[in-house]
Amino acid sequence: MNVKLALALILLVDLAFLLFGVHTLSISYKEATIFFDERSFLHYLVQFSTQIFGQNDYALRAPFILLHLLSIILMYQISKFYLKRDEDRLLSVLVFVLLPGIVSSALLVNSASVVIFFTLLFIYLFLRKKENLYALLLPLLLLVDNSFIILYLALVAYGLYAKNRFIMILASLLFLVGLYMYGFTVGGKPRGYFLDTFAAYSLVFSPLLFLYFFYTMYRILVREKKSMSWVISFSTLMISILLSFRQRIMIEDFAPFVVVSVPLMVQVFVKSYRMRLPELRRMHNVTFIIIFSFLLINFYATYFNQYFYRFLENPKKHFAYKYHIAYELAEKLHALDIHAINCNDKQMQKRLKFYKIQEGGNYKLEEHDTYHDKDSVTISYMSHPIISYNVTKINK
Repeated sequence: MNVKLALALILLVDLAFLLFGVHTLSISYKEATIFFDERSFLHYLVQFSTQIFGQNDYALRAPFILLHLLSIILMYQISKFYLKRDEDRLLSVLVFVLLPGIVSSALLVNSASVVIFFTLLFIYLFLRKKENLYALLLPLLLLVDNSFIILYLALVAYGLYAKNRFIMILASLLFLVGLYMYGFTVGGKPRGYFLDTFAAYSLVFSPLLFLYFFYTMYRILVREKKSMSWVISFSTLMISILLSFRQRIMIEDFAPFVVVSVPLMVQVFVKSYRMRLPELRRMHNVTFIIIFSFLLINFYATYFNQYFYRFLENPKKHFAYKYHIAYELAEKLHALDIHAINCNDKQMQKRLKFYKIQEGGNYKLEEHDTYHDKDSVTISYMSHPIISYNVTKINK
């Protein structure tokens, strides 16, 4: 198959899944807070999108889907510097697309998708030796997200390793400016969050692939030349592990700089695979099948997660519950010609506001225990009731 056609097919299939994923999601309380209250890059990004395309879930998530698709293209271009064969580059892209952390970053209002895109853009410009462009890009990242302080620190490490004085001086200055603007908290007594950090990375990669990522980082450390991508990933991993001995880290600040190592993992795997005779590749084949199977299972579980409600006694324990309910509830209220309501759950109140259900009016919304009450509003997925609300008129 033509490589451009194959890449286009991956993009189209991925986009189709993403659009389906948006259809199954409601705005969460955290996302609603970003949309209405924060004054951050994310806030202005989603406000700009919804002003153009309307206040709906697709417009809310469109910037992150677009950045994700652009990141796939950048990942393919970066893979050219590490992988000689087209099929290996496409494998690198496919693994990137299937990563659980990448899927969630593309669907949710969060900084991870933004940080991944700009980090890949920087790496691409660096590999292409576009010094003027990446020197202009790096300072601008200070205005995008505070997590880029981690990138600057990693670039200081690369400058020292590669004896690149320009990178080292520029990154050092930007790191200091970032500290002044945002701060960088390191403190607390040792509390043993080390295992929590590893568990969080396992969710980003999937457990078996994270083990292989760790192996890749170690193998390159002891045997091979250190590339820019490796230094960024390895430095970020080490910083997060060291910090986790004293405090609980926010994995979304670190994970975007770690997933850029996907081409390196593919490079290490195919190099080890092809240096062996066909009859000695059985272990590699088994490893590949198992890891790829888990990636596919995680991928489909993310998009079809509503089926899991059937197996839960308490729907609120569903891992995506906070991204459900609000849209369907708002639609039912609109169908009842209710466009303003008083809700005891203030988080739900803010979520409903995004769907043009204002606070106030002559109605009250309360969670209800009975799904079959004719006067209740019940939200169901796959014909399975999840939650029920009483809508009562307030006598004034």
